[in-house]
Order: sequence, then structure tokens, then C-alpha cells
Amino acid sequence: DLVGNIKNLIGIESMAHLTCVGHDQQEIHSVLESLQDQNIENVLALRGDPPQGEEKFVKTEGGFEYANELVSFIKNNYSFCIGAACYPEGHVECSNLDKDIENLQRKVDSGVDFLITQLFFDNRHYFDFLEKAQKKNINIPVIPGIMPILNFKQIQRFTKMCGAHLADSMIAKFEDVQDDMEKVRQMGIDHAIMQCRELLENKAPGIHFYTLNRSKATLAILEELKEFA
Repeated sequence: DLVGNIKNLIGIESMAHLTCVGHDQQEIHSVLESLQDQNIENVLALRGDPPQGEEKFVKTEGGFEYANELVSFIKNNYSFCIGAACYPEGHVECSNLDKDIENLQRKVDSGVDFLITQLFFDNRHYFDFLEKAQKKNINIPVIPGIMPILNFKQIQRFTKMCGAHLADSMIAKFEDVQDDMEKVRQMGIDHAIMQCRELLENKAPGIHFYTLNRSKATLAILEELKEFA
């Protein structure tokens, strides 16, 4: 059945997401202790976005300002496998991609074991990013982050917030059908399948899906990727 196929296709591991937002070091320490007690082995260490209604991230008193500081804290005190974020088109707060990769290098050097990318819709961004990262001796696994387009207006809002881009040709294609949600959904799934196939054929270490709690679309994509199991 589909569920059985999916379980065979992907490894299911628990990964806690931990941000610097609103927490001092002692609170983060308590969270990590709790995760350790629950036998959680993987932590995605993020700076985090500003709280809703605020335009700029502000360091919590006694907390961390950057993700590399959180990574160092975890690495020096615990044995978690640590993931972190990276941005194939550059971080929305950093206008220079080369500078952004220098920032990433500091984060990786602090003890990151693997990276997960921000969402993107053109695989060229991922492959170009890998080339730039490898020139900086960033050689840990970089897992591409894929979000299937299921609601075109919603995706436009997301891309504006996170700095990802949609090609003009892709915008035009989705604008033509944006009021037909089923057509948008199928086109979005088809595009995500195409992305995943190319990524996996070119030895991407896996795929991270941004599901937004709409898992059926992701299951449909995975069903088409069984050949890579």
C-alpha cells in the first residue's frame, strides 16, 4: 500500500527544530536536556525569524544572536546530530550571496553535520550554490528543500518573505490557472516531481519537504520517486 511504500522509500527520524527566538541560554539548555531525555538524536539549529509584528530579529537577553552561536553551544555540551539552514538564493537579510556563504562557513565550522536549504523552484540555484559552497570547503550534506505549489497566491507571499524567486515563465503558467485550485495543485505536484527527479539523479543526499500540513501532496510526490528507494 502507499503508506508501506513510503516507509520503505524514506527513513523516518525525529528532528527537533530549535530557534534562538525568545529564549535565553538557560531555557535552551532545559529544552536540550528534555530532548536528550526523550532520545531525540537530531536538532535543526536556527536563528529563527522575528516574532510576528516585528521587522527585525532582536537577541533575547542572555540568549544567542546568530545560529552559529547556538550550534556551538549544542556541539560543546551535547552529542546531537546538528542540522542548520542554508539559502541557495541568499538570506533575505543579506544582499550578497558570497557574504552569505561566508556566514554559512562560520556556522558549519561551529559544528553543523548537515544543511537543509530554503525552498527554491529552479534547481539551478541549488547546483550553483553547491559549487560556491564547495569552493569554501563546505562539504557536508546539503539537503534540498522542496515546497510543492498548492496555492499560487500563498507561494507568492512566501517567496517575497524568504527571498526565493519564481521565473517569469513559471509565474505566467500558474497565473493562467490560479483560480482553479485542482489545476494549480496538479501543476505544483508535477513541478516538484520534476525537481526531485533531477536533484536525486544528480546525487542530492535526500529531499526535505515543506508540507505546511498538507501531506497528501507530498505522499503523491514520493509515490513517483520510488525508483530512488
